[in-house]
Amino acid sequence: MQKEKRHSPMVKAVIQQLQQDVANHLTKLIEERPTEARLKEAMLYAVQSGGKRIRPLLTLAVGSAGTSTNKAALDLACALEMIHTYSLIHDDLPGMDDDDMRRGRPTVHKAFDEATAILAGDALLTLAFEVAANANLEARQLVEAVKILSSASGMSGMISGQMKDIASEEVTITLERMKEIHREKTGELLLAAVRLGNLFVDDAKMKEAFVSYATHFGLAFQIQNDLQDVCWTSEQTGKETGKDSELSKNTYPSLLGVEGAKEALSTEIAFCKNALDGVDFTLENEQTKALLIEFLTYLEI
Repeated sequence: MQKEKRHSPMVKAVIQQLQQDVANHLTKLIEERPTEARLKEAMLYAVQSGGKRIRPLLTLAVGSAGTSTNKAALDLACALEMIHTYSLIHDDLPGMDDDDMRRGRPTVHKAFDEATAILAGDALLTLAFEVAANANLEARQLVEAVKILSSASGMSGMISGQMKDIASEEVTITLERMKEIHREKTGELLLAAVRLGNLFVDDAKMKEAFVSYATHFGLAFQIQNDLQDVCWTSEQTGKETGKDSELSKNTYPSLLGVEGAKEALSTEIAFCKNALDGVDFTLENEQTKALLIEFLTYLEI
């Protein structure tokens, strides 16, 4: 697969600063609220485990193309990251994927215990909506933000995709059915990230382009995740690899082969670029395009 052209150190510096902003704000949002000490410790352990923070970065990058104030967009970005983190905590539980490692560290139920992990996930999910509801936004934006978060994470979004994924184990499904599962399980939160950013954007064509970008990014993200499970080591991923095969999961490599999956990944990345090419970015929002293009380098195998 052809490597993406890297952007300037300035773009990378912007990304690093945004990642730090997200990390600091997540910690602040949790630390400033009263709760039982062990629960707070587990929540902080989960949100401080690192990662690229691609979902909140998407929200902040897209929002910067419009009228976002850093604090309001940051609140929404962190609310989304809390939902994502809660989903990872619950995915790792013995009743789900039963994983011992996440991002090179023991999973929350291993570092603490299963009951604490469940409660920490529940607390992050509910705190996400509290944070979003308290964001400094117009009433219409607040309502839309809550709708975006609840729809993407709920029974018609991420949870539905997770349930369909479990039901598809050890049975043969079509490629289209697998795409449907992944659009809900993985793609909905990535799409929500862009839709939250779009709350600050007025240009209809630009908003449509960002949604198209996010749709293809979500599929590419899942294809890459599937490829990592067969192409990368546990040291590279920070978690146990080869589990998809053990669980007889339907993945892009299992349906298309490794080379076919890599080709599908390249196709989705190309669609992401095409979506952005259809927009006339001004000097004021050129950085948004540079950030979105740079994010595509995260999809490399």
